[in-house]
Amino acid sequence: MARPLSDLTEALLGAARRAGADAADAIAIADVSLSIDVRVGALEQAERAEGTEIGLRVLMGKRQACVSASDLTAETMAQMAERAVAMAREAPEDPGVGLADPDQLATSWDTDALEMHDPAPEPEPAALQDAALALEAAAGGVAGVTQVQSSSAAYGHRDVHLAASNGFSGGYQRSSHSLSAVAISGTGTGMERDYNGEGRVFRADLPDPSEIGRIAGERAVALQGARRAKTGTYPVLYDERIASGLIGHLVMAINGSAIARGSSWARGLMGERVLPEGVDLVEDPHRPRISGSRPFDAEGLPTARRMVVEDGILQGWTLDLATARKLGMRSTANAARGPSSPPQPGITNLSVTQGARSKEQMMADIGTGLLVTSLIGSTINPNTGDYSRGASGFWIEKGELAYPVNEITIAGNLRDMLARMQLANDARAHLSRVVPSILIEGMTLAGD
Repeated sequence: MARPLSDLTEALLGAARRAGADAADAIAIADVSLSIDVRVGALEQAERAEGTEIGLRVLMGKRQACVSASDLTAETMAQMAERAVAMAREAPEDPGVGLADPDQLATSWDTDALEMHDPAPEPEPAALQDAALALEAAAGGVAGVTQVQSSSAAYGHRDVHLAASNGFSGGYQRSSHSLSAVAISGTGTGMERDYNGEGRVFRADLPDPSEIGRIAGERAVALQGARRAKTGTYPVLYDERIASGLIGHLVMAINGSAIARGSSWARGLMGERVLPEGVDLVEDPHRPRISGSRPFDAEGLPTARRMVVEDGILQGWTLDLATARKLGMRSTANAARGPSSPPQPGITNLSVTQGARSKEQMMADIGTGLLVTSLIGSTINPNTGDYSRGASGFWIEKGELAYPVNEITIAGNLRDMLARMQLANDARAHLSRVVPSILIEGMTLAGD
């Protein structure tokens, strides 16, 4: 019978105490994953993996060290603790290092209300294979699709437990179900590729595999005959499936680690306008059945809904305990970590205010411009926000899609781009990042 994760974390803390640590925290993660890939109507690959990993962080004054292992024996834990204490004694001092005070810790939570874990039994491999075959058949059945590069169905389960010498002990489970297909249209140098995929916490919430596959095939066919776009200054409409990346650039810029290092283009923008008037950016780690939800962070602090941006004005940084201490602020309960690394600030679920217009209405209003459906590579200066990315998508003329385009570079400055963005109304509510299509006027395009 598998040993409870809470027992493992307590054993690690005991080993740390015996090794002479001033303080410590421990994490144990048990993972199960199952994936099925099919190709040309037959099983191509089936993988199942399961295992438990443990991690220990010890603190010696303002010094810390982390170690991890997958061997769960008492001997290994003792060696981990001794090694971590020796490493911490040699580590440089960090003024932000330290566990949470007891009065900061989460004391109660309701993981059932968050519905982070599907209670249904693990899917049978045959059921996943049937779903993957349905994906492939639907994608391959679209006229113009010449091959389906991949068709996959996957399941994952994770059990997490965290404990610390300050008295915190807590855990939760989460599950994931996903379906994805990659389709190719054309032949030789005229081949084009696109994909579609869906993921949910509960298997019952997944869309029909045939619908997912059909969309992948249609996307690949729509790219046939791609050409270079026009060079100049044009409006650029970021399709909903990639628009969250723009908000992600802001999230990275307000991360406490970047702010504490002074290496962010947003470092002087607290209390300043970063998004258009009337636009909010909300973090909510308590959304039921959403992959990013969690009852407490990786330092045992209770998570809560917060306004990251309100009415376009930046309200605060994303902080864990260490970055909060360095900046003279309070943690926003955003610590995230794995077994082999100390906590770092990380965002959970985000949603941005949606606009009143559909993507199609936006296209009609701009007349001529670019709809971006795929981004390739990235050159972004974290200090200045200068932005340059390769892109492909569709050229818009007279308010409608005219033809597919590729080999384009789009450029601008993130602070200016985000401040003048216009939001559509097509965000998908089941995603961890609920962001609609985004229109930005006056972007520089390099094509023909």
